[in-house]
Amino acid sequence: MAVREAAEGQGRPEAAGRRVRFVTLAGLAVNLGLSAVKFAAGILAHSQAVVADAVHSLSDTVSDAAVIIGSYYWTRPADPCHHYGHRRIETVTTLFVGLMLIAAGFGIIRQAVLSLSAGPGARPGMAAIAAALISIISKEWLYRWTRRCGERLRSPAMVANAWHHRTDALSSIPALAAVSVSFFLPNLWYLDGVGAIAVSLFILYAGYRIMHPGVMELLDGGAAPEILEKIRQIGEETDGVLQIHNLRTRFSGALLHIDLHVVVDGGITVRQGHDIAEAVKERIMGGGLDVVDVVVHVEPAEQMK
Repeated sequence: MAVREAAEGQGRPEAAGRRVRFVTLAGLAVNLGLSAVKFAAGILAHSQAVVADAVHSLSDTVSDAAVIIGSYYWTRPADPCHHYGHRRIETVTTLFVGLMLIAAGFGIIRQAVLSLSAGPGARPGMAAIAAALISIISKEWLYRWTRRCGERLRSPAMVANAWHHRTDALSSIPALAAVSVSFFLPNLWYLDGVGAIAVSLFILYAGYRIMHPGVMELLDGGAAPEILEKIRQIGEETDGVLQIHNLRTRFSGALLHIDLHVVVDGGITVRQGHDIAEAVKERIMGGGLDVVDVVVHVEPAEQMK
């Protein structure tokens, strides 16, 4: 016997989608403004590092757009063609954000190497220093707000986008250092290009961190061992359950689908077995593990091999 519930997500998906879009639209507006400021400052103040940082901010706008568009789809409920809902759309969106970061990182490395090969250029100006400072402050604030909302809504794509903001803030730190040194010590002109490369390393690492969980989900990666042990413990502590086995999990977005077998006394009635299965399901769903669905198969003890 199997007890099953269609995947509907947790809370109100449509309300969560609206919140995701509101926060991400605010981030989009900040990113567009920062990109314009840093591009202008980098060009006028002759700073390759700040121009590279502006490219990073501009790449944030693409990921913002992907999250906004994707949220219209991944919050849709299950339907006759998608029995488990549409949360994998959020996974694809998360992977896209990570790919954007990696592409931006390699692009910045290329431009920095070309700049270093060309030799000394014009001395960076104070405008570049001011733009980097503005970027650090505004993007760190945007990261904290977006991540807090993403964790509350359990949205991996939103958390990934928050890390996109954080890398922009972090990348502005070496940019600020490089421009400041180049401004006050013109003989160290090459530090501007080195700063741009340092920016790209932050970006590449963030891209990896964002993409790894999404790739594991698409490969049907399961929950961590400590989560599996907690699920097993919850099940085996349920009245009437003799043993849990064949426990399997997979992620759909940030939520878990769980399949497991429970061993019960073979002499009980079908109704009693059903009630035990329902109790196991309810306890796991209420165990604080972000579970969207549990499938419970009941086995009599004498059929165990």
